[in-house]
Amino acid sequence: MGPVVLVFLDGVGVGEPEPSNPLFLPGLPRLSARFGRPLVRGCAGENGDLLCRELDATLGVPGLPQSATGQTALFTGLNAPALIGGHRTGYPSPELVRMLEEHSLFRRARAAGFRPTFANAYSELYWQLVAQGRLRPSVTTWMNQLANLPFRTFQDLQEGRALLWDITNAFAPAWARRHGRPFPDLPPVAPEEAAMRLLGLLEEADLVLFESFLTDLVGHRHLPPEPVLETLDRFLDALLRHRPPETTVMVTSDHGNMEDLRTRLHTMNPVPLLVAGPGIQAFQNATSLLDLTPGVLRVLSA
Repeated sequence: MGPVVLVFLDGVGVGEPEPSNPLFLPGLPRLSARFGRPLVRGCAGENGDLLCRELDATLGVPGLPQSATGQTALFTGLNAPALIGGHRTGYPSPELVRMLEEHSLFRRARAAGFRPTFANAYSELYWQLVAQGRLRPSVTTWMNQLANLPFRTFQDLQEGRALLWDITNAFAPAWARRHGRPFPDLPPVAPEEAAMRLLGLLEEADLVLFESFLTDLVGHRHLPPEPVLETLDRFLDALLRHRPPETTVMVTSDHGNMEDLRTRLHTMNPVPLLVAGPGIQAFQNATSLLDLTPGVLRVLSA
């Protein structure tokens, strides 16, 4: 069916249509207009070339879904919380890393002859902090490393061959400096331009992954949601408008969070899966996080 662009948004659930849910109000007006409904409970369905599914993030395991196990499940198709005996927050444990080493989407895509790439730019400071033990690699970082793939740098970012986790370079510098980390001044990138840069990576890859945890910060830190939603709405709208006909664009998450601002914790809500393009048919019966990786591999192989 062709190449895949996968946008992973940390901490986005499908919540109720109520004032505590910024995905309801102010919402994502461009995306809602395209799909014909907001990204809230009951969004599952199909409209033209856009499919929405609500994916279970609990995976039959008691407790709130968490990042380490949720992302491992998402990017391997294995029920990680069930296999290790519970949901695990933060960064992957050695047993989760072993799952990624053997079963990750990137490893399996490479083994099948495809060319995956991670679009996120990494700074030299990040790797220094990892070496010092002050930061731990995330699931996606491990996935890229274990697949023996290169990481994109800030030079790639400045040359338009990578994206920063905040999409536009507008949020990350201030966030880093508030945590005592130096950060270079970067020219702003419009959300539409960021989308075009992401699509441009299809020239060198069959599977392009981009991750943003800006949405998770809205939930945990209660950042003002309006500028984040405006950025996200413009970015996703441009991805969908300029998607090459043979390309499948997908958007999903690992657990609920920002859709309920009454709490700073994760939620039990399902997460959205948006699919546009020829790969829709591979996800029409998707019901949980476990369906993402096998579905992507089917799209690539068809």
